[in-house]
Amino acid sequence: MAESFSAAFDLLWYLEKLSDEEFHSFKSHLEQEIQQFGLPQIPLTDLEVSKEVLVNTLRSSYEEQHTWNMTFSILQKLGHKDLCEKITIRQNRNKEMHKCLMRTKFLSQWETCRFSEIHYSFFSEVTCDIFYILESSYDSSTSSKENLNVFLVGDRATGKSMITKMAVTKWTVGEMWKDTISYIVHITSHKINEMTNGSLVGLISKDWPKDQAPIADILSDPRKVLFILEDLDNMNVDLNVDESALCSDSRRKVPVSVLLVSLLKRKMVPGCWVLVSSRPSCEPSIKALMNERDCYVTLQLSNEKKQHYFHLFFNNQERAVLTFKFVLMSEILVDLCEVPLLSWILCTVLNQQINQGEDIGFSCETPTDIYTHYLASVLASDPEVTARQHHLILLNRLCLLALEGLSHNTLRFSRNDLVSVGFTSDDVSVLQAMNILLRSSNHQVRFEFIHLNIQEFCAALASLMVLPRRWIPSARRRKKEKRELYDNFSPVVTSIFGLLNEKRRKILETSLGCQLPMVESLRQNLLMQMKYLGNNPNLMEHHMPLFYCFLENLEEEFVKEIMSFFSEATIFIQDNKDLMVSLYCLQHCQPLQKLKLSVQQVFRCETPISMLTSSQIRGLTFWMHICSLFYTKENFRELEICTSDFNRISELLLCKALRHPNCQLQTLRLSYVSVSSNFNDLFMSMACNQNLTFLNVNCIPISPKMFSLLCEALSSPTCNIQHLSLMRCDLQASACPEIASILISSKKLKKLTLSNNPLKNDGVKILCDALFHPECVLESLGLYFCCLTERCVAYIARVLMFSTTLKHLDLSVNCLQNRAVLALTFPLSLPECHLQELELTGCFFNNEVCHYIASSLISNVHLRRLELGYNNLGDAGVESLCNALQHQDCKLETVGLEGCMLTSACCTTLASVFSSSKTLKKLNLIENNLGDEGIMKLIQGLGHPSCVLELLGIGVSDLSAETQSLLMAVREKNTKLEFSSSFSTKLSEKTCEYYALLSKP
Repeated sequence: MAESFSAAFDLLWYLEKLSDEEFHSFKSHLEQEIQQFGLPQIPLTDLEVSKEVLVNTLRSSYEEQHTWNMTFSILQKLGHKDLCEKITIRQNRNKEMHKCLMRTKFLSQWETCRFSEIHYSFFSEVTCDIFYILESSYDSSTSSKENLNVFLVGDRATGKSMITKMAVTKWTVGEMWKDTISYIVHITSHKINEMTNGSLVGLISKDWPKDQAPIADILSDPRKVLFILEDLDNMNVDLNVDESALCSDSRRKVPVSVLLVSLLKRKMVPGCWVLVSSRPSCEPSIKALMNERDCYVTLQLSNEKKQHYFHLFFNNQERAVLTFKFVLMSEILVDLCEVPLLSWILCTVLNQQINQGEDIGFSCETPTDIYTHYLASVLASDPEVTARQHHLILLNRLCLLALEGLSHNTLRFSRNDLVSVGFTSDDVSVLQAMNILLRSSNHQVRFEFIHLNIQEFCAALASLMVLPRRWIPSARRRKKEKRELYDNFSPVVTSIFGLLNEKRRKILETSLGCQLPMVESLRQNLLMQMKYLGNNPNLMEHHMPLFYCFLENLEEEFVKEIMSFFSEATIFIQDNKDLMVSLYCLQHCQPLQKLKLSVQQVFRCETPISMLTSSQIRGLTFWMHICSLFYTKENFRELEICTSDFNRISELLLCKALRHPNCQLQTLRLSYVSVSSNFNDLFMSMACNQNLTFLNVNCIPISPKMFSLLCEALSSPTCNIQHLSLMRCDLQASACPEIASILISSKKLKKLTLSNNPLKNDGVKILCDALFHPECVLESLGLYFCCLTERCVAYIARVLMFSTTLKHLDLSVNCLQNRAVLALTFPLSLPECHLQELELTGCFFNNEVCHYIASSLISNVHLRRLELGYNNLGDAGVESLCNALQHQDCKLETVGLEGCMLTSACCTTLASVFSSSKTLKKLNLIENNLGDEGIMKLIQGLGHPSCVLELLGIGVSDLSAETQSLLMAVREKNTKLEFSSSFSTKLSEKTCEYYALLSKP
């Protein structure tokens, strides 16, 4: 019998070479080896068998690599150097065969195109540091690096696959991991997504002919094995796997998620190395899998590396410097340089424009300009008329393919997809030669656009054309990979705005004869939509996506027309690009009245003005423009600034604007502003502004010095601030004397909000003493979530009895309980109590005090609003309140009973309130289990001709269709009546936050 030349480990061939005596010794040693390797024991009776039976027993009992390692060790002990040498020879042969297979696999993925050589050179030079990390990370000589995972993370097309291919190719020729790695197992997301269940042995075997991999050789020394998991973010698996479900047997078929996590956590193949590539979207899963020894490498190009690409492309020092300087200054185009493919497109267009004598500052302002020039130049490369007509047809079909692909989650197209939109094989070859369509790197039988940005641009073009609908076959594919799920059409919309610019359309018309007949109708439609958004500002969380669209357009009159619809704007600035876009749009927004500005680490700068960088100068320019709104926009009334980047320069500019004689600002909100700022100038500037009536200083630790400055400013005769909010400022009882001083000294302060500060009972006692002072004119006090208990009510009760000015008091989300609320009912019932609004939402009391509350409502002729939501009042409690609401002396107009554990049992009494009360205008019953039965009872009262209710908070969507239709019928009869299901959203958030904080230690 000759030695088997298959890749599989043929144990029987080696045992046949042993004499009977040697075989007996083999079995004796085997028992020791099993114990030494920590493997489960085989019964001794199973060892007293023939060679064939022993082989079968070992194969069924142990993984191949364990059997191999034990066999090799025993043969060495038996002195069979010849057999050991044969094993070593075959092992080396398998290693070389594996390298040959991997070299063939990875070289076949290199697609020859015009940018391949540049990219290979670029990555070879600029990723040396990454190759160094990869080389040094997988160093078996360091025991601390065992079981190491290296995560290579980067955005789309930033070079993850390129680096992986280059690393493996270098390894196959001995330039990398020469004495460290013997086998590389390459596992793609595409391979994983084709599986539901599988084994590691099956995965490894897929790269070998006929799936026959030498598993015993590969896994015999895990420290010499590198697993590459490519595109983790694209794998349709849940990586949140319980430890108990993990598997250690490489032969066992398990769910693919269990297989991957078992490998990453080394339950399987302990001691091996793993390299994982992924996009940032998978970062939470990666962080959960990482241990402290793992390595996390981010692919991000520095400006020096981006500039190096330009030098490689142009091969001309002067032109490379000129173009890169231009790109760097634009802020918008520089983002394209993060992706080498987009850098190649950008450089190609810039080079063409310069060669044609064009001014790139005018012709290449936005990405839309770049993509327009790129498509026009490659499609119009043949000047003959027939070719031009054909290239226009190609463009139409490209745009149709792009739009259908995005609409049906398809970014990689089959041949049938291409045929379905009219492409021939020759067309596809032409588009490949033009570098518009390329073979997919992970799916060699599929094609994709050179970059998603080009597909999005073509989809935008399709929206402006009149094209027939085509159903691409891939749209029917049930299983879609994660990266193909396309749900963010913002880039397409941005490109549409860019193509509304006449300059871009003329490029396509002149080069290709491309007409875009839908432009005017789409323009009018967009104007209507923008007007609707302007009239309904709450529909948008912030305006940055829209502002990017406007900047992409760059038609002054069109942008002015759109911005004329917006009187409010909310801006989130996270980098200099956001800053530039916001500045452009705000300059065109004439009717602006209200601006919310959130800035994250953009303006942080204490550098002298003479040493500012270009980006810092742009930040300064932005601040200057924001402050100029105070006196250049005649309707500008409200500014909210949320930033920790508020520096001395920012403060000086704001102070100057507040002191400007034309400043009409009425409301100023400052949140998270750095306490290092000198608030002296700022507070005094506020005091000088007679239009400013509301100052909100939230989430800022306030020092005694700041209180002193604030008190001085509010005491100024020129200060007109009437509402001061100091929420979330970490104020404690020690700060209350300063606050009391402000209450007494300020002659115009009518409203003070101190919510979300741990003032506690001692602090409130000091405030109450100030409220008695004859100089105090406060009308509204907000003490929501101030850590108050029943002990503070004695002080508050005195204020309610004797204050002639206090009209509104918010004690919500404080642990007052029954005794405190009961104590409040006494002053409420006195004629001397002038309180008009009382909020007791989430104060932990129940129905036992409702009778006393009801009595005070009848006696109090001033109270108009009472909030009792999120207290366990129940039906019995509401019955007591209803008796008061029906009384002719009760003047309540608004009552909040949301989340009060009500059922349909109380609805008959509530209905009688609707028909008898002459004052009740608003009632909130959201988050109560009234059901259809309860609402039907309410409808009887709502339909009564004497009902004056205008707003009822109920969960309409939870009701049956019949009940909903009856409600609508009532509303048609009573046109003043409205129903709301979001009546108490804010109150619900308050209570939930408080309950959450109470549960913390």
